[in-house]
This record gives sequence, C-alpha cells and structure tokens, in this order.
Amino acid sequence: MEYLSAAFMGLLQGVTEFLPVSSSGHLSLFQNFFNGQAPDALFNVLLHFATLLAVCVVYRADIAAMIAEFFRGIAALARRDGGSEPVPPARRLVLMVILGTLPLVVVLPFKSKVEALGASTLFIGFALLVTGLLLFASDRLKPGRKDERTMTVTDALLIGCAQALAVVPGLSRSGTTISAGTARGLDRPFAVRFSFLLSLPAVLGATLLEVVDAAKAGVDTALIPQYILGMAVAAVSGYFAIRLVKLLAQKGRFGAFAYYCWAVGAVTIIATFVLK
Repeated sequence: MEYLSAAFMGLLQGVTEFLPVSSSGHLSLFQNFFNGQAPDALFNVLLHFATLLAVCVVYRADIAAMIAEFFRGIAALARRDGGSEPVPPARRLVLMVILGTLPLVVVLPFKSKVEALGASTLFIGFALLVTGLLLFASDRLKPGRKDERTMTVTDALLIGCAQALAVVPGLSRSGTTISAGTARGLDRPFAVRFSFLLSLPAVLGATLLEVVDAAKAGVDTALIPQYILGMAVAAVSGYFAIRLVKLLAQKGRFGAFAYYCWAVGAVTIIATFVLK
C-alpha cells in the first residue's frame, strides 16, 4: 500500500463517515467501478478508530459529562436512591444513547448478508437516491424543540431503528439518524449532537468485532507509517466534516447533500447499465 493510497482511504473514511453521503456506499462504488482495494483488516480498524477519536474531540465535554453521570447513576442505583431529584441531562442522555443502540443488536446476525448488498452498484445507486430524499425532506421539516431533557424513550428507539436501517450500503448513517431525529421533533443542533454521540457505541462495537479479523490476519510492520498517515488524515478530515454537518444542520442546509446523493445515485444507476 502506497502513501497516496493510504491518505486517500483515510480521506474517504473521514469525510464520508460523517457527511450524510454514506461511507459504505462510496467505498463499495470505489471498489466496483475503479477496482479499488478495500483496506486490510488492521487498517480498517485503525481508520474507524481515527473517526471515533474525531467524534470524541468535537464532543469531549458531552462525553466527559456522560461518563461521570453514568457512574453516578450506578452509584445512585446501588444506594437505591431514586429520590425526587430530577435526572441530570447528561445522565438522561446516556440512557437515550443506550436505548438508541439496542436496535443494532437485532441486525447484527444479518450483518454479512447486509454487507453483501454492497456488491450491487444498482442497489447502492437506489439507496443513495433514498438518502437524498431523506435529507431533502429533513430540510423542510419544522424545527422541533426537544433536547436531552425532553426527548422520549420512543424518540430514542425510533432514531436507533433508523441507525440500524442505515447499515444498508448507500444509506447514510448520519443523514438517516439526523433526519429521524428532526422528524421526531428534536432541535436541529441536538439532532446532530445525538446522532454523533449515538455513533460512538456503534463504531466502537464494530471496531472491536473487526479487531478479531485483524488479529487473525497479522500485522505487516512495514506498513505502519502508511497506517499512521491514513489515521491522521481520517481523524482530521472527520473532525472538519463533523463541524460542517453541525453548521449546515443548524441552518437547515442539508439540501446540497441531497442533490449530491441524487447525482451520484443517478450516475451509478446509469453506469451500471452502460458498463454491464
């Protein structure tokens, strides 16, 4: 693997992981149309870890508060201290993230079958069209006011179902969950925040599962410099991608991504028939 290839894969992972355009869909198109090589098991793990770091940097204050409240909540349960005190917002956010992650457990047994859909460029093309529709509709929904204090269990579960559905190649995880959150009446900035915080256990879980494959494949120490470069590019590009999504969502400007997904989806479908 050359340095240029490692940097490109890092950029592709960092940008498409967070922009609502589907990272899995773009990677599959790259492999199918350009004979691109998928990153090896270890590099794939490292790229996902780099994007995980990007989320942690952007939302470090939220994550620190959630970790603290998680342990305080356990301590309160151990003391059986239900009390009449209101639940702190960060502790409530922990609960909502946990509930939103549960639907992923349901699709886990079908992971290999779902990933196999990435071999069909026609399927990915139509999935990108659907992603565009979701983003277009999200822009036109009336902004809600719900946040971590007022969102409900139903909200968390439905957004979690949207995240589980987005394991399908071509459907954007961030676009699907932010659109679902907006449809459920979440405040736009909070819908983005919740989407990215919800990604943490999902990405961490997927990374841990991939570690097993990486360990079996072994480590080529000669590739360590390329791995480091790819991770750095993924982390930096991921950081700026998150900041961009936050800005555009706050202004209700997901339309540009909708047109992009429609364009790529349409070109993919046409190319599939032309090159068949």
